[in-house]
Amino acid sequence: MILPLNDLKFELRHHAPIAPRWPKCRGLVRHSADIEELDSFLPQWVLNLSVELSRWSLKETEHLTICSDRASGLQSVIAIDDTTLGPGLGGVRWLSYPSEQAAIDEARRLARVMTLKNACADLPYGGAKSVILKDSTFDGDRKAQLQAFGRFVARLGGAYLPGVDMGTSVQDLAIVGEVAPEVSCDHEDPSPWTALGVFAGIHAALTFADMNLFTAHVVVQGVGHVGSDLARRLAEAGCWVSVADVDPVRALDVAKQVGGRVIDPNDVLTTPCDVLAPCANARVINGDNVADLRCRVVAGGANDVLATDDVADLLAQQGITYVPDFVINAGGVIHIHALRSDWGADKLQESLLAIGDRVGALLRQAEATGGTPVSVAVGLASQRLGRPISLLN
Repeated sequence: MILPLNDLKFELRHHAPIAPRWPKCRGLVRHSADIEELDSFLPQWVLNLSVELSRWSLKETEHLTICSDRASGLQSVIAIDDTTLGPGLGGVRWLSYPSEQAAIDEARRLARVMTLKNACADLPYGGAKSVILKDSTFDGDRKAQLQAFGRFVARLGGAYLPGVDMGTSVQDLAIVGEVAPEVSCDHEDPSPWTALGVFAGIHAALTFADMNLFTAHVVVQGVGHVGSDLARRLAEAGCWVSVADVDPVRALDVAKQVGGRVIDPNDVLTTPCDVLAPCANARVINGDNVADLRCRVVAGGANDVLATDDVADLLAQQGITYVPDFVINAGGVIHIHALRSDWGADKLQESLLAIGDRVGALLRQAEATGGTPVSVAVGLASQRLGRPISLLN
């Protein structure tokens, strides 16, 4: 059983003194009612609810806020995974979910991915992610929901720096920024910079696998903002590009632009190619379909590509080079940091292309140590954080 978000709102709150800029929040789950109540007012089953229903221990997430705004109809989840290196940076995802618990789990899982991404990119940010639950029957005011979301972000006191993600836009973040103290991606879409970093990573992975970028066949799965930009960059470099998308019109349009072909989304994993570049949904490769892959490299812009950790081992056993998504798709967060730090164009370009150097070094270290690229990358992030960390699967 799970209680509707309209009935209860849970927040993890900090018991120790709050840091001056971003709070480290860990501990008690409280009930926010219309009147102030003592903690003892709550029965134990309510206090333990999020632990019992979640797939992971409560201690895996530093701060979890479930938000419900009755006036606008907003229902959202904000997960701040870790603020060791700085405020939690991560996008706002606006999608439909099969259940409220599924939305909570996705926010927590992807917040952990953001912790790894920012740590591996050597950026001064922690990891966070938020989701807004999309209601297909909702016909209300989107702006009102975004402003309500911004008010919840503001309550976190700078611990969360939101950005764009699936289902949200630069314009949406600008609205959130009218209320929240600070947001990213409110003026410029980071997708092209993400695509440039992925391009550099694919080049490095092909070099590691003794293949030539300029004659490679790359299948781009999902041609939204990142995927379409990546497809164009690859085509300009001489690659043979195939594209797949759930929107057939969009897929055909991008294929025409790059001189490539459209393949059925259901055939993506079984299409023979040099590189499979997932740039859409998460968890596209799992234990059931990994044997169907007909590629030599998996490297793309999507987050959370592997369904479980053991899939990395299965890929290695099949001789497929996998570039961890949280390493190769860091171009967007690097661009965000560049804007916040007033970098010039040359420094930004250099930092984005350095993703290729990072990918190459990672793959060589994995080969030398006998580990998978994922285990090596997680180890590097753990060193930077000063504690062991792992993906949430």
